[in-house]
Amino acid sequence: MSQTPQHCPTPRELDDLELLTTGAYAPVTAFNEPGSVVTLTLPTGIADAATVELVDPEGLPLATYTPATGAVEALTHAQFGPFRRLHLTPAQVREQYAGRTVVPVTGPLSVADLDELAALGPVLLLALTGTGTPELSRVALVRATLLAAAELDDAAVVVVPLAAHDDADADHALGVAVVATYAGDDAVHALSGADADEVEYPENVAAVIDADQPAPADQGLVIFFTGLSGSGKSTLAQALMDKVLEQGLRTLTSLDGDVVRRNLSKGLSFSKEDRETNIRRIGWVAAEISRHGGLAVCSPIAPFDATRKEVRAMVDEAGGAFFLVHVATPVEECERRDRKGLYAKARAGEIPEFTGISSPYETPEDFSVRVDTTGRTIEDALGDVIDALAATGHLDLREA
Repeated sequence: MSQTPQHCPTPRELDDLELLTTGAYAPVTAFNEPGSVVTLTLPTGIADAATVELVDPEGLPLATYTPATGAVEALTHAQFGPFRRLHLTPAQVREQYAGRTVVPVTGPLSVADLDELAALGPVLLLALTGTGTPELSRVALVRATLLAAAELDDAAVVVVPLAAHDDADADHALGVAVVATYAGDDAVHALSGADADEVEYPENVAAVIDADQPAPADQGLVIFFTGLSGSGKSTLAQALMDKVLEQGLRTLTSLDGDVVRRNLSKGLSFSKEDRETNIRRIGWVAAEISRHGGLAVCSPIAPFDATRKEVRAMVDEAGGAFFLVHVATPVEECERRDRKGLYAKARAGEIPEFTGISSPYETPEDFSVRVDTTGRTIEDALGDVIDALAATGHLDLREA
C-alpha cells in the first residue's frame, strides 16, 4: 500500500498555510489560485501526487494538500515556537477581543505611537511577523510589541504570520484583507508613523531593537566565496582566515568545499542535485554559526544563483550578515592554472557536468565584492576583499 508523500514547505509557505487553514486569507482559500501570490511549489517527484501531507520542519503533519486544486485541509496547528500562545485564529480574536480598535504592527512602537494609541481606548495590536514582513526579527517584534502594550491601559497582542511575497501591491491588498478579517466589525487604525530622524522609543523597546539589530562589527557574519574551479577562491579564503586568526579578535569556522564533502556531505555524488544539496548544507551550518554571532568562511563553487540566494536567505533569517565574494577569474585563466587536469578531463567528456565546461556558472550580480585574480598576487587580490569588508563595518583587517 502506497503512503501519502510528505513535504516540508518553505518558511513563507508555512506562514501562508497557517493563514489559509485558519481562514485569515479569505477570500483566498487555496494555494495557487489564479492571480494569487499565495503559492506552494512541490518537488518534481511528488508534484503529480493526488494528495501530499504538509509537515513542519520537525516532521509534524499540519495539513493535507491537493495539488490539482490547491486545497488544504488542516490536520493540526503548529505546536511549538516562541509566542505560539499568541497565534489566534480570526474567530478566536473576534470572540475574545470584540469591541477593540485593531492596530496592525510591523515595527517597534515609538513614544509617539503610544501617545496615539492611548487616545483610542482598548486596542488589539496585530503583530505581523510573517517571513519578510517585520522590520525586526519575529521574536524581537513580538517582544517589543508586548513591552509597548504594557505601557497602555488596555492593550492585547495577537501574532499574525503575514508573509511577504515580493509583490508590494499584492501584499498590501492581502494585508488589508487579513487585518479586516481579524477585525470583523471592529475599527481598524493605521498608525501615522513619524520621520526616522524624529523617532524615540521607550527605553525597554530600544533595548530590544539594539539586541536584535547589532552594529555590523557585532553581527554574525558569513563570508561566501564563489567562483570557478581554479579561480583562486579557496586560496583567497584561506588567506583571509589567516588574517582573522592573526588579528586574534574573532574565532572562525572554515566551510571549504572539499572539507565539507569529506565530513558533512560524505556520500553525495557530483550530480546537480547533490551539488546543490552540498551548498544548502554549507549554508545551513554557516547560518547557524552566524545566529550565535560567529564568523563562517565558505568557498564552494556554488554555480547556481537560486541556491546562493537560498543560503543568503538562511543567513538573513538567522540574523547574520551575508558577504558574497565573487572570484571572477575567467575560465581561460582557470584552465591555464589547472594542475589536476580537471578541465582537460571535462573537455574530453570524462567528467560530466563540470562547471564552466559542461555545466553553467551563473554569474552573481548581488555580490559584495568582485575580484579577478588574473595576474595578481594573493595579497593584492585579498586587499579588495579586506577593503570591502571594512567599508561595510563587518570586519576590519586593515593594518593599523
